[in-house]
Amino acid sequence: MSDHELVELAQDVDVRCRLHGDFVLRSGAVAHEYFDKYLFEADPVLLRRIVARMVALVPPGTDLLGGLELGGVPLATILSSLTGIPALFVRKEAKTYGTLRLAEGGDPAGRHVLLIEDVITTGGAVLNAAAALREQGATVMTVVCAIDRRAPGQDQLTTHGITVRSVMTKDLLDSVALTV
Repeated sequence: MSDHELVELAQDVDVRCRLHGDFVLRSGAVAHEYFDKYLFEADPVLLRRIVARMVALVPPGTDLLGGLELGGVPLATILSSLTGIPALFVRKEAKTYGTLRLAEGGDPAGRHVLLIEDVITTGGAVLNAAAALREQGATVMTVVCAIDRRAPGQDQLTTHGITVRSVMTKDLLDSVALTV
């Protein structure tokens, strides 16, 4: 995908997902703009365009694509279909019933697991998943995400040995945003 195609993709994602109005954030603060990532994940055309860009970001030697609950699951599913690499669905917490598994779809022990996430803001969910999978014997060194929203200088993932590969960044989305 060329730089021009990436800018077009970012524009389309921004138009679809950047909402204007009054929104109460998790912190309780009110914002006049909100980015609804689930709108690109529910759009089959946008989802496929984003995941097509992810294919080139998959490191050689990847054994499993670990889609993080909830947003990473559709991305990992499509990426698995495009690459032929099996998917693994990683919960935020292990089930408390049945199989008691944290990850569904295969055994991560002894495997190179590439984490798949929709949006990374602080990296907390990625760190938690990486730690849990590493405890199960997996090698986790990279995460591929649709959008990297981390603030400049936030390197907690790198500090924990995780490289981030992203399709888009917050800066790119902001640069293509239409002003209302």
